[in-house]
Formats: sequence, structure tokens, C-alpha cells
Amino acid sequence: MSGAVDTSAAKLIEGPVVEPRPSAARRFVNAWLVRRLFKAVLTVFIVTTGTFFLVRLLPGNPVDTYIQTQIAQTGISYEAAAAQAQNLFSLDPDAPVISQYATYMVNLLHGDFGNSTLSPGTTVAQVIKTYLPWTLFSVGVATVISFIVGIVAGMIMAYRRESWIDHLLTSIGSLLHAIPNYILAILIVVFLGVKLQLFNLTEARGSYTAGVEPSFSLSFLNDIFYHAFLPILAYALTTVGSWALVMKSSTVETLGEDYVTVARARGLSDNRIRSGYVGRNAVLPLFSQLAVSLGFVVGGAIFVEKIFGYQGIGFSLFNAVNGRDYPVLQGIFLVVTISVVAANLLADVLYSRLDPRIRVGGKAKG
Repeated sequence: MSGAVDTSAAKLIEGPVVEPRPSAARRFVNAWLVRRLFKAVLTVFIVTTGTFFLVRLLPGNPVDTYIQTQIAQTGISYEAAAAQAQNLFSLDPDAPVISQYATYMVNLLHGDFGNSTLSPGTTVAQVIKTYLPWTLFSVGVATVISFIVGIVAGMIMAYRRESWIDHLLTSIGSLLHAIPNYILAILIVVFLGVKLQLFNLTEARGSYTAGVEPSFSLSFLNDIFYHAFLPILAYALTTVGSWALVMKSSTVETLGEDYVTVARARGLSDNRIRSGYVGRNAVLPLFSQLAVSLGFVVGGAIFVEKIFGYQGIGFSLFNAVNGRDYPVLQGIFLVVTISVVAANLLADVLYSRLDPRIRVGGKAKG
């Protein structure tokens, strides 16, 4: 009985339990992440606003073209044709630009990207949903291939410095890095498609063969790889040189670090030093570039997809520019912006997790 009383008294003396305050390091990490998120949102807002006004500086107006076509073909009045255009495209050609911008931003916050002016009745979301996966597939596969090949080639060049293979791979990497992807795409068309005739360029156009039912069957997978092979080759060749050169520089720098010297003095094998010390630390700078490069998949796909006739989001963007399809242009640029900003944010987070010194540097910078 007295034991129970003593226990209760002890609890009263102790008082309520106070939750421990977060450590200074955790508070700093949270503040660092909040700053990054704020900058990301602000960047998306600025680019979205700029895109809205810039596309309207392009000569030609698809809504006016539609109105004039309806008047000429059906003989209806301008007011009736303008009303049709407004209902069809969710655009009022007579409204002030500021009013159009306000309407666009409100619709955007509700997930409404508008309707395509080139394909009446088709929403921008449907256009992006139709074409974006093919670009993500082709560029994603090419990026993974070039990243792995570039890392291996870069380490070979670093470990064989000043040898003939180092000079050869460095020259090839520098050459590929200097050639724009659309120039390399044209060369691929000329040599593989025209000169050597290894590919039927007409059959390879499109994302897959017309009439083929999309499925997870082996025949369909072979078909989409056949159509995507040339764009994948162009993307991979134009990026592998950059990965190799950066990996070589990073590996050479890592080989000179004190911890590598200590590891050798301890008698560790070359394989363990290469994989556990050099390779793991040398590849760190490439992770941020990898995330950013994935964010630029759409921007780098415009000319390549047009050259090969590969119907991805870049192909759709090219057609939207030629047809002055404002809603599609704005929607695709918004996707590009979000992907690049998200990739940069992801790169910062991953790099800070892999190397906490980055957060310390960020604190100094404010």
C-alpha cells in the first residue's frame, strides 16, 4: 500500500514528461530543405508566368485563325465563331492579356491545362499523357546506358593515365561531348539509314508500328525497342563522353586523397580500394548531374525526335511551336520546368545525404 503511495508521489514530483527539443543539426536540415522547396516553387511560378507571356509574342494566333476559317467556311458571324473558339479552347481572344493570365493560373491550380488548339476537343493533359512516356522511355534507357559506360570508361582512363587507351578514350569522349545531339542524329540517319541501310527509316518512324496492339508481349517490346533504338543511340553517344570525362577527373582527384594513401599503406587490395574507396567517392559528383540530366529529357528530345520521326513529347512540342498551340506549349514547358526543378531538388537532397558537408556549405552561403 505504501509502495503504491510512494510511486504516485514520485510521479507527482517528477511532473509532466517534456519532449526533447530537436537537435541543432536537425533544425538546420529542416530549414535547409524548406529554403530549397521555396526556391523550387518560386522558380516554377516565374517560368510559368514567363512562358505564358512569351508564347503570345510569337507571330500568328491559332484562335484568330480558327475564327477566320469558321467564318469563311460556314458564314457565321465573328461573335458566334469567337464564342465557339472560347468554348472549344477555353480561350477568349478579346479578353485582356492580364485577364487571360489570371484565368490560366486559376485553371492551372485546379489541374486544368486547357485544350489543344491543333486538336480540338483534346485536352493538354491527354497530349502530355500520350507522348511523354515514350520520351521518358527512350531518354531514360539512353541515360542509364551512357551513365554506366561513362563511369567504367572514366575509371579506366584515370587508372591508365597517360597511356594510349587514356588518350584514345579522352579524344573520343571530348569529340562526342562537343557534338550536339541533333548533328549526331543527322549523321546516324545518313550512315546507318542511307549509306549502310541497316535501318529502314520509314518503318522506324513513330513510337511503334501502326496497327500493333500495345501489350507486354515480347513482340511488342521488340517493336518499341526497334523504333526507339536510333533515338537511344543518339542520346547515349552525346552524353557518354561527358560522363566519362567527369568520372576521370573525379577519380584522379580521389586517388590523391589521404584516405586512399592510408588504405594502400594498410595493405588493402586494389580491388577493394577501387570499389570501396575510390569508385564510391568519385561517383558522388555525378549523382547530381544524373538527376539534372533526367530533368532535361524533354528539352534535349525536340530535334532528335523530329529527325527520327519518333513521336515523343519533343515531337509534340515541335508541332505545337509550328502550330502556335499555346495551351500545349504552356503545358509542356510547365512539365519541363517541374521536371528540371524537381531533378535539381532531388540532386541536392541525394548529394547532401551522400556527403553531409554539402549542407554545411549551404549554411555558410545562407
